Amino acid sequence: MNSFWKQIIIQTILKPKKNKGEAESSYSDYELAKGWHELKIGLGEHAKDIILIILGIFSASFGLKGFLLTNRFIDGGATGISLLISNVTSIPLYIFLICLNIPFIILGSQIINKIFALKTALAICGLALCVATIHFPNVTKDNILVAIFGGFFLGAGIGLSIRGGAVIDGTEVLAIYLSRKFGTTIGDIIIFINVVIFSAAAYLLSIEIALYSMVTYLSASKTLDFIIEGIEEYTGVTIVSSHNEELRLMIINLMGRGVTVYTGKRGFGKKGETKDTDIIYTVVTRLELNKLNTEIHKIDPNAFVVMSSVKDTKGGMIKKRPLKH
Repeated sequence: MNSFWKQIIIQTILKPKKNKGEAESSYSDYELAKGWHELKIGLGEHAKDIILIILGIFSASFGLKGFLLTNRFIDGGATGISLLISNVTSIPLYIFLICLNIPFIILGSQIINKIFALKTALAICGLALCVATIHFPNVTKDNILVAIFGGFFLGAGIGLSIRGGAVIDGTEVLAIYLSRKFGTTIGDIIIFINVVIFSAAAYLLSIEIALYSMVTYLSASKTLDFIIEGIEEYTGVTIVSSHNEELRLMIINLMGRGVTVYTGKRGFGKKGETKDTDIIYTVVTRLELNKLNTEIHKIDPNAFVVMSSVKDTKGGMIKKRPLKH
C-alpha cells in the first residue's frame, strides 16, 4: 500500500476512531487493512449512488419535458406543485423545482442527516439544470399515453434517486416529519397533500387535466414502488452475525436507532450443528436503508440480513431520534 492511500485511510477512516494526535506509526497492519476494506466499500457505494442519481435525473427530466410539460399535466408532491404553478404563471419549471424544494432540503438535514440533504440538493439542482438546458422531443399527444408514460419515467427517476440515497421530490421528507410530529402514517399525509394539489389543478386548469394528472400520479407511484422493490416507509431488519456487538453499537451510535437483541441458535455444517448467538432487530426508514446496508457490509460482509416491510411503527426511537453522522 503506497503512502498516498495510507494517508487517505488514516485521515478518513482510522483517525476519527482514535485521538487525532496519534502518530501514523500507531496504526497496525490489521487496522490499515481493515481501513482499506472500509474505504473500498465506501467509494464503491458512493459511485453506485452517483450513477443511480444521474439516471434518476435524466429519467425524471424525460418524463417532464417529453410528456407532461407540453400537455400541461401535473404530478403529485413538490414536482406537481411546481408543474401547476409553472402552467398558471408561464414561469420556467426549473425555477420552482429549486425554490419549492429548498425548505424540504433543510428539513431533511435536520430529521435524516446532512449527507442525505447534500445529495438531495445536488440531485434537485441537477434535475433543474437538465430541464432547463436539455431538449427532449415531445413523444406523443395522446393524453392516455402522456399520463401513463410521463408518470412512468418520472416515478422511475424518483425511485432511482431514492436508491441512490437522495430524493428529487421533497414531499416525502415533509411527510416523514409530520408523521413523527402528529403520529399519523406517512401514506395518509401524502394522500392529503395530493388531494389538495389535484383539487387546485381542477380549479386552475380543468377537471379533465386534473383527472389525467391523477393517472400520471398513480403511474408514477406504482413505478416508484417497483424501482425500490416494494420497500415501504419502514423496513424491519434482522441481522445474524458473529460481530453482533459491533453491529449493535453501530446501529445505536452511528445510525441513531434503537435495537432489540434476543438469543437464538445458528445452524451450520452438514450435520446441522447449532450454536448460541445474539440476533439483532431494528427498524429504519427506507431513506436510511442504503446507509445501514453499507455499514453492515463494512463490519461483516457475511452477515445474514433479513428485511421485511413494516407499515408503520409506534414508540421507540424510530420516530423520535434523528439519524446521526
